[in-house]
Formats: sequence, structure tokens, C-alpha cells
Amino acid sequence: MITPIIIPAYEPDEKLIKLVDELNSALVRPIIVVNDGSDKERFGHVFKSVKERGAIVLEHAVNMGKGRALKTAFNYCLNEYEDLAGVITADSDGQHTVSDIKKCKGALLADSGALVLGVRNFDEGGIPARSVFGNKLTRMIMKLLVGLSISDTQTGLRGIGTCFMKYLLTEDGERFEFETNMLIATKDQGINIIEVPISTIYLEENKSSHFNPIVDSIRIYAIFLKFLFSSLSSSVVDIVMFSIFCAIFRNVPTAIGYIMLSTILARIISAIYNFAINYGIVFKGKGSKINAAIKYFALAVCIMLLSGFFVTIGHGLFGDVPEIVVKVPVDCLLFLLSFIVQREIVYK
Repeated sequence: MITPIIIPAYEPDEKLIKLVDELNSALVRPIIVVNDGSDKERFGHVFKSVKERGAIVLEHAVNMGKGRALKTAFNYCLNEYEDLAGVITADSDGQHTVSDIKKCKGALLADSGALVLGVRNFDEGGIPARSVFGNKLTRMIMKLLVGLSISDTQTGLRGIGTCFMKYLLTEDGERFEFETNMLIATKDQGINIIEVPISTIYLEENKSSHFNPIVDSIRIYAIFLKFLFSSLSSSVVDIVMFSIFCAIFRNVPTAIGYIMLSTILARIISAIYNFAINYGIVFKGKGSKINAAIKYFALAVCIMLLSGFFVTIGHGLFGDVPEIVVKVPVDCLLFLLSFIVQREIVYK
């Protein structure tokens, strides 16, 4: 079975040539290098050198991003090699050793249905602060919002099986956010993640990295921001409608009390709005929309009743406090519960 080494490269230096030499010496082949629109006059000699050393060089006419470069290589390998087991992706800046590449290759061959991650230890000294902060923040968000526990969310050393490669060709993301989307896709596709400890290497404070801490972080966290927008905007709709209904029914006798009635009416409106956004944009539901809707509205009823119950209790205990002041903290806690249930049950 063939397992090519894919190296996306944008404006690489001599470290790429060194890596290709070391891979050749270790008989780790074939090597696929993707030139992601590097300037020919300044960097053409690097790609010429690796091509002379036997690497296959795929060309982008302009810079299209790491995600697109990986997809270009995936497509090439899937078309070129009939006995393809999968691929190993590595960075061109010298961060990944041949020894670590071989370890990840071995792990992939042992379980070609998994996603193999070469993970670094960020508790070691000498790591650039932006890398430590970026990885730990993404790791925390990935655990909280996606339910994935991953030691190194931004590693470029990965082993990807053939079936998952085909799926990833249509995955969103053209730049660095593609690697985050890849991790999230493992949960949707039921793909196991295998972590392989690797050396932590940062050369020259990682100056050769083309990762823009501001622009690329916005792209990476966009998927998380969509859920936050959906939830916050739904909360605004709910609170506004709750306030309106409280004003309407406060002096109207009702069997269940005006707070519970206002909660029910407001939640029905905000739930319809929230389901439409979550199904189509946030979680991108792939199953039956009817089944998802049934589960969602069953959840919404439970959350609604819990909200009405705890707000009624809270307002009874603190009679001088406006209902809306009691409702906000109650709904914040129920928001977390709702997210977990939607992620794990509703949109499966």
C-alpha cells in the first residue's frame, strides 16, 4: 500500500530541500510538494531542487491557502494511486522530523480508518508564546463546543485515510481553518483520532510560518462564532418577546401564571428561529429534518418548562427583583445544557 508524504509549501526556504533529502535517505516516498503560488523568481529554485530530488511538485498559479493546497494533493493522490492507503501531511518549515513522520505513517497503516495526529507537548520550554496561547485556546474551545479532547489542534503532521480524504475534498475551508474543520468532521463522520507524541520543534521563533494570528484565527473560530451568534440572537428574541408578553399578561388572570405563559409564548417564537439557523448553518444537519425538528422541539419544551419553573421560583424568593433579571442567569445555565444536547443528540 502506498502512503505519500504531502508537503504544502508557500515561499519555502532551504529547510524544504533538507526535509526532502532526509525523506529520500529514509526511503520514505513518494513525496508530493504543493507550490501554493510562491513567487517564481525568489522561490523557483527551491521547487526545482526538490523536483530534481524526485519529489512531485503540484503548482498553484496564485496563493490559494493551505486548505486548498491539501485538497489539490488529496485529489492528485486519489487519482494517481490505485493502492492508496492514505497520506501523511507535513509542514515545509522543518518542524517535523522524518522519525516523527514515520511514526505517524505506521499509526495510519495500523488503522487506516482513523485520523492520526502528531501532537506536541506545549508544556515544554522554548515554544513561542503565540503558539502556546493559540493551541491551548483552540483546545479549550474544541472541548467545550465540539466535545473533542485533542492535545494539539493545530498540528500539521497528520495521517489521513483514503475514505476520509474523499470526504475532505468537499469540506469547507481553503486556508488554515481547513485543519480545524477536519477535526470537527471526525465527530460528524464517526472517525477515531489517534494521537502520536512528536518532537516539539520551533526554528527561529517560528518566523517562517505564514499563519496570521489575527486573520487566520478569525477564520478558524468562525465556526464557533456562528453558534454563539445563533444562540445570542435567539436569546435576544426570547427576552424581547418575554418582556412584551409580561407587559401584556401581567394583570391578566391565567391558570399557569403570567410568567409561565410569557415564557411559553416567547420560547415558541425564539425556538422556531433558532432551529432554522442551527439546522441549516451551525450544525449543518445531515439527517432527517423532521426527526431533528421533533427532537429539537422536545428539547425546547423541556428547556422552556425549566426556565419558567426556575424564574418563577427565583422571582418568588426575590420579589423586588424584576423578572427579567432572574431570567438572564437561569437561561445562561440552560443555554449550556441545550448546546450539549443539540450537539450530541438532536442533529446526529
